[in-house]
Amino acid sequence: MFISASQAYGAFLVYWVGLARRAAWGVTAVSVLAVALVAVYVAGNFAINTNTDDMLSPELHFRELAREAAKAFPQYSDNIVVVIDGDTPDLADDAALALAERIRRDPALFGDVYDLAGDPFFRQNGLLYESIDELYELSDTLAEAQPFLGALWHDPTLRGLFRMMELAIDETLKEKGEGPIKLDTVLDAMARVVEAQGAGRFSRLSWQQLMRGGDGNDAGPYRRFIVIQPALDFTSLQPAAKAIKTLRRMAEEMKLDRQHGVRVRLTGSVALSQEELKSVEEGMGLAAVLTLVLVIGLLTIGLRSLRLVAATLITLIAGLIWTAGFAVAALDALNLISVAFAVLFIGLSVDFGIHFALRYKEDTDAGAGNRQALEHAAAGVGGALTLCAATAAIGFYSFLPTDYRGLAELGLIAGTGMFIALFTNLTLLPALLTLMPPPISPRAGVPEGGAAAKARRWIEGHARFITWGALAVGLAAASLTPFTRFDFDPLKLKDPKTESMRTLYDMMADDKRAGPYSLTILAADLEKAKTLAAELSSLDVVDETLTIADFVPADQEEKLDIIGAMALYLAPALESGEQKPPPKLEELADGVDGLRRRLGQLAQSDTSSAAAATRLDRALEQVLGNGPYDAGVLRELETRLLSSLPGRLEALRQSLKAGPVDLESLPRSLTERQIAADGRARIKVYPAEDLQDRAALRRFVEAVQARAPGAIGAPVIILEGGDAVVASFVQAVGVAVILISVLLVVLLKGVREILLVFAPLTLAALLTNVSSILFDLPFNFANVIVLPLLFGLGVASSLHLVMRERDEEGGAMITSTPRAVVFSALTTIGSFGSIALSSHPGTSSMGSLLTIAIALTLFCTLVVLPALMTVIPPERETGS
Repeated sequence: MFISASQAYGAFLVYWVGLARRAAWGVTAVSVLAVALVAVYVAGNFAINTNTDDMLSPELHFRELAREAAKAFPQYSDNIVVVIDGDTPDLADDAALALAERIRRDPALFGDVYDLAGDPFFRQNGLLYESIDELYELSDTLAEAQPFLGALWHDPTLRGLFRMMELAIDETLKEKGEGPIKLDTVLDAMARVVEAQGAGRFSRLSWQQLMRGGDGNDAGPYRRFIVIQPALDFTSLQPAAKAIKTLRRMAEEMKLDRQHGVRVRLTGSVALSQEELKSVEEGMGLAAVLTLVLVIGLLTIGLRSLRLVAATLITLIAGLIWTAGFAVAALDALNLISVAFAVLFIGLSVDFGIHFALRYKEDTDAGAGNRQALEHAAAGVGGALTLCAATAAIGFYSFLPTDYRGLAELGLIAGTGMFIALFTNLTLLPALLTLMPPPISPRAGVPEGGAAAKARRWIEGHARFITWGALAVGLAAASLTPFTRFDFDPLKLKDPKTESMRTLYDMMADDKRAGPYSLTILAADLEKAKTLAAELSSLDVVDETLTIADFVPADQEEKLDIIGAMALYLAPALESGEQKPPPKLEELADGVDGLRRRLGQLAQSDTSSAAAATRLDRALEQVLGNGPYDAGVLRELETRLLSSLPGRLEALRQSLKAGPVDLESLPRSLTERQIAADGRARIKVYPAEDLQDRAALRRFVEAVQARAPGAIGAPVIILEGGDAVVASFVQAVGVAVILISVLLVVLLKGVREILLVFAPLTLAALLTNVSSILFDLPFNFANVIVLPLLFGLGVASSLHLVMRERDEEGGAMITSTPRAVVFSALTTIGSFGSIALSSHPGTSSMGSLLTIAIALTLFCTLVVLPALMTVIPPERETGS
């Protein structure tokens, strides 16, 4: 019965290819029309979803928890974090305030704007969040500087600054070094700014550092954050493109750049997704081009006929476009893994074309006509191609019933693409070969003196040694299986060279809480949140916890007393009053001369400020000369020394109005991010260990979930998502092996053939796993598809040789089949190798491991399999 079904299917393939040959013009015309229509459809409907969370089933428990947390606090979803770095804290603060104000002018585009440090509440009550010791130190510093700050409040110009410095120098000389302010610190800070002007470098005096007793010598950077929730256009491949482009234009127009002491960068979920998508697009675009070039080159070498190459390529492109049309029609959007279908299809579909074309060429070179060669090719490889398509599809489809939707979608596209490839190579390719048959170039079999023949004889002569060696290597590789490593951290799949990732890593280096490695818990109310937070804080794996209650400052009574005392002597000096008119050039010149005379006197003294006075005097002489003074140079000097002063004095004035803070007085922008609309309170839990260590990650998650089962966040997603992927992986491998085995049992004649097909595959799979260990290529969300695909794709090469051996008296190795296997594998390796060049680590790791896997499969197929065929010879039936 099986023989009859097999013969009937073979006859059908011959008939089908004959139809394509007889209707060659019609088949070609319809194919061209279909390609054009599908291409237009794909161009108008193609979309990509870059959210890595959506790669797993939404029915998983941790996905449900994540949706619940996002529903309670939507402010944390789809954000752009604008990171402003300044050479001084003054520059960073002024830039952030100005940029936030500019962003708020376009609420339709930027939505919610969250600038915690710039919120009026924290501008007024910020001193309450400092320690008591810090407040006392600040109070002492400002008390000494009070007369000078008052003078600068009313005259924030070079005239006022130089007069103030003259008074300070006079007091220092009078008190023999004990002046009212740290004069050497101020003089050195001013000298650095003046020297920078002389050298043509950007520099600004930091009054915030001076007012806090610093020396202004800290290079920073000083950092501010603005969080926005922009409008997203999901009809575009870059949903946040307009918001990001507008932000960058704003920064450029406001001169917030390195040349002006500021740097504006973007990170956050939206920016990360946008740049990841760009990285994938660039990587896959490069991969597609390289794949096409490699395929053309290998086809030219392997097929040795430009007409065969052209026919195979046209068939490949048609199948690729039709597969893309299926992908767009079947899925709302492709994901970061399923976008690899194009490169996979090129590498795998061309395999069918090579086998059909080489079998066709084998007959034409032997003198057969076009009709006879096509019929022989259909009868000879049609069944094997069908079986290869089925086994490859099984490898792809094996992920469909799993929770790993990312690979399930790729499996759906690629699996269906195998049947599209089979159809095109048995329909369009014969039609094209009919319309442009290749010239005959007699070249039969494998030359007896050639390298391939020598390799075949060597393998046959050492068959037992190779077989036992393969067994030993396989057992050794199997012993290393416990060392297999999995890494499902989504940050590892992003391109570390993108601005958003570099910025995120910078933030994490400064404050580990800035990263994604924390947990969120929703408590029924604030009291329960405070109790649970206290319990969690006692755990060794927890560094700290945070609730809205932690935003109420401690020791307020004493702190308010200190602030009140500062207000008594500072507030009168900072009250708005009549400011002096801008100075004339003569006044500025007099100020410079007067200051330099005082600096000369101070330089001759034996005080600790003598060296600083000498330095500043020399810097002023270098920039200004000895007179007359250039008005433009003086104005630039005034900007460099005093541009940040008004903002710092105003901030100080506001901070002296601090009052008692309780939960009710906290700003709404903060409370909405900590207390949900239904009253649930948010708890943030930060780890004590580095969670990039998987063992530490598991300890942290399990310890917190033992007390709060509803905890969610990146650590839970990494851990439980990874567990879900591993389970999917095991399930997919099991499904692939079982279904392929059943298929082979049904279609092949005996146990020998099944052993011959699976033995080299099993060895290749074990060696691939060893390679992942040795080359530090851990399995991740992207490359975990390798082993199921290895079975699906590797079966094809083994099947071609096993089935050709069954049909040839002299064995498969003297036919064109090994050549087809080699060039099919090389094209597949080329396509996967091109993916490895992608800058996106996810797709790159998939390409690297797949390249290794197919290369090992090729070796096992061409070396181990022939040796096994020799050791276990077939039992041929007579008369068949």
